[in-house]
Amino acid sequence: MAQHQNNKEITALLHLMDDPDTEVFETVAGRLLDYGKAIIPRLEQLWESTLDETVQSRIENLIHRALFQELQQNFAAWAKKKNPSLLDGALLVAGYRYPELDKDMVLSEIETAQKNIWLELNHYLSPLEQVNVINSILYSYYKIRGEDNVNKDADLYCLNRLLDSKHGNSFSIGILYLVICETLDIPIFGVNLPRQFILGFFDSLYHFLSPNDNPVQNIQFYIDPVNGMIYTQNDVNVYLSKINQRQSLGQIKPLSAREIIFKMLEELSATYYLHHDEEKAEEIKQLQDILRPHIPD
Repeated sequence: MAQHQNNKEITALLHLMDDPDTEVFETVAGRLLDYGKAIIPRLEQLWESTLDETVQSRIENLIHRALFQELQQNFAAWAKKKNPSLLDGALLVAGYRYPELDKDMVLSEIETAQKNIWLELNHYLSPLEQVNVINSILYSYYKIRGEDNVNKDADLYCLNRLLDSKHGNSFSIGILYLVICETLDIPIFGVNLPRQFILGFFDSLYHFLSPNDNPVQNIQFYIDPVNGMIYTQNDVNVYLSKINQRQSLGQIKPLSAREIIFKMLEELSATYYLHHDEEKAEEIKQLQDILRPHIPD
């Protein structure tokens, strides 16, 4: 009976989609959105059966709002987890642009890359040799190409697009790198270098050290995920001096999954602003706001 009542109400609400009164439409939209993502098939049916461009535009907007509403809920649930998965967070970000992305396909491709790297590794390789194996597979075998974050293309942040096109930026490639290293138990982590998203190869005993120890002292070298280039601590010191951020050296530490996704969203929002798409930029900021309470000051 309840389902029948719902269908009757939905049908009645859909008949009001062409109401010229904006207030009436917003009331209708709000009620339809109460049904969540489940309302989308009915909206798509209506879109296909109407020639009214105003109604079609309203439907498209409603579908987007329903998807974004669900994405916000999923982000909130992810942020509240004790140890949220970086991969899951990256897929949520990609889901903003690609709501229908095939997560199983993404997972399968990452697993294949991880296996190819694992086959080339052994216990006798030095940290630098391990990274050379990873770089050889990612940048030579798969021919992944990285763009500097100055290239503001929102697609470059999407993990699914990286795997399809082999074209990404420091965040999408860096996250792929980190997910693979986590699976292979290689102590590589994202670090909070100012104005950059870069990776650090930490001493394998890092997790067992006192929290008062300076993490920088446990970084053997740094890796630029855009191209796999290796940087020494001296290279990083010179970089910090050039940008007048030498004081940041003592603050360099591994980033949590939440912090990486937060920084990624920050850059993605800036990308949309650059392309004058304020609506998308503000929505990305709303996702940031969901994570903000979970990010240490």
